[in-house]
Amino acid sequence: MNDVYFFDSYAVMEIIKGNPNYKKYLDKNVVLIKENIFEIYLSVLRQIDKEKANSIIDDYYPCVIDFDKDVIKEAAELKLRHYKQNISMTDCIGYILAMKLGIKFLTGDKEFEGFENVEFVK
Repeated sequence: MNDVYFFDSYAVMEIIKGNPNYKKYLDKNVVLIKENIFEIYLSVLRQIDKEKANSIIDDYYPCVIDFDKDVIKEAAELKLRHYKQNISMTDCIGYILAMKLGIKFLTGDKEFEGFENVEFVK
C-alpha cells in the first residue's frame, strides 16, 4: 500500500498551493474523511473563491471513507494524551484511521513531526 496515503487537510492545501515538496504525491491514492473535506472547502473559500472550492470538493470527495466508533475512541484518547499540542479532532481521527488502515499519514503539521507512521513534509 505504498501508493495510498491519508492526506490531512494541510497536505491537500499544500498541493492546491503548488508546494513542490508535495509534487511526488500527486499520483498517489488519497484517503480522507468528511471532516477534512470541510476544512479544505473552508480554506479554499477563504483563500481563493467558491468556484475553486466546489471544484476541489468534487475532486477529493470520492476519496472520503467512513470510520467506526473504535476510531472515535482511539482518536479521543490520542487528543487527550497530546492535549498540550492542541491537535485537531480531524487530525486525531485521520491519524488513527491511517494507523488502522496501515497507510502513512501525510502532513506538514508541526504537531505530528516525529510521530510514528507519519510522512512529514513541509
